[in-house]
Amino acid sequence: MAIDQLDGRIIVLLAREPRIGVLEMSRRLGVARGTAQARLDRLQSNGVIRGFGPQVDPAALGYPVTAFATLQIRQGQGADVRAHLATVPEVLELHTTTGTGDMLCRLVARSNADLQRVIDRVVGFDGIVRASTAIVMENPVPLRIIPLVEQAADTREGPDTATG
Repeated sequence: MAIDQLDGRIIVLLAREPRIGVLEMSRRLGVARGTAQARLDRLQSNGVIRGFGPQVDPAALGYPVTAFATLQIRQGQGADVRAHLATVPEVLELHTTTGTGDMLCRLVARSNADLQRVIDRVVGFDGIVRASTAIVMENPVPLRIIPLVEQAADTREGPDTATG
């Protein structure tokens, strides 16, 4: 779905202030409340905005170690491996990939020693042939979306544009 400048401004404003109400959003964007609500509803129904939940830091929950594991799986075992990995709370994300591995998962652990326990649980499934793990040292560019939204909306907003 293509987005226009108003859609982009709505998404940027929500990314910066996720608790903002529709009335305040419409005021800051200079559009009618109904327009803001209709655009927000459309962005949600089209899957552009997937949720409004809190961003939780695993380190603050006691899981300061992050790692990525590339998994090679047995042919025909994809669905079973996905189901297995869905039962491991420390698996935060799972992607199927091309290249040397079949799946890439982001894992968290309480310590480097605990990471071994997590990896053992991940690979302790017959459908996984091999795993290669890399521990994250630093995250200099955390997950971000605003630059992509601005590009998609073909707009470059300054820091004060979206907030009034």
